[in-house]
Amino acid sequence: MGASTVSRKDTLRALLTAKDRPLPDGNSADVALPDATNGGETPKQLVRSGAVGAMGRSLGKLAHAAEEARALIAAGDAIVEIESTLIESSFISDRLGEPSEEHAALVASIREHGQQVPILVRPHPEKVGRYQVAYGHRRLRATLELGKPVRAVVRELSDSELVVAQGQENSARLELSYIERAMFAVTIEDRGFDRDVIMAALSVEKTQLSRLISIGRAIPLKVVQLIGPAPKTGRPRWSVLAEKLASHEVDSIVHKLANEQAFMAADSDARFVSFLAALDAKPRANKEEEVWSDDEGRRIATFRRLASRTTFVVDEKAAPDFGDFLLRELPNLYRDYRERRGSG
Repeated sequence: MGASTVSRKDTLRALLTAKDRPLPDGNSADVALPDATNGGETPKQLVRSGAVGAMGRSLGKLAHAAEEARALIAAGDAIVEIESTLIESSFISDRLGEPSEEHAALVASIREHGQQVPILVRPHPEKVGRYQVAYGHRRLRATLELGKPVRAVVRELSDSELVVAQGQENSARLELSYIERAMFAVTIEDRGFDRDVIMAALSVEKTQLSRLISIGRAIPLKVVQLIGPAPKTGRPRWSVLAEKLASHEVDSIVHKLANEQAFMAADSDARFVSFLAALDAKPRANKEEEVWSDDEGRRIATFRRLASRTTFVVDEKAAPDFGDFLLRELPNLYRDYRERRGSG
């Protein structure tokens, strides 16, 4: 199933219309959906509900949620209220974090208006009586914070079906940033899913997916976590970053920037710019390099110090076998070092 030939709505409808498991007691067959034409107010007419789209960034996205709800109705599915504490996250992580102001707005909306759009869960494949989210993680976190049960559609989903539902819902509701999509693709592939599943989940073609995975694998996770989702930063700039990282000492840059208050206080896109600038910065005169010469002025050894390591290079032409001698003496030297540090 290629993403180029199957639409998101058709894919989710196919996943969610099979009747292979009765829902828990307490399901209501008729539920009210927000009306896309009146700013999200509940209409008088009740409709049968199935798997629906998720709430967007703000109350202004309610109309979009209503449109998705109507488009994805699967006859026979219904909504049930489940204790939030019985639901666990998906086994695939897809986001690098959520702005606190967006979470606060969603909590306030659910507190005032109730949960307008249900989440999609499946019975937990390993834990009886518990569930696992396909999509709706943000609404689940909000209801947990409010101490409320969550309104959910419960369906039997395979791992592949859950990944596709999760990825496609994220693409429509609150589009993942480029690097989040890249890391999501890498995570899915590392879980053993084939690329047809990943293409369906992210609604991308084969060439696009190859680029996503290539960049996702070229950028260390520690760098991505330090920078964050950078929602305004697209593929070309992440590609440049990946190329530059290949010739740099990543650990020292990450360590340096992680300890800079101004860098950490900046938003994610600004952190990307600063990180890229750090890679472009011309190295200062190498004061961390020190040459040791013997009494006759011959350069015997060179020390090079970086933030995370020190290298010691012996000139074998100037001092044959001196490196072997140092290696043999290393236990004694290290013991002397420990004793001196202890006595100091």
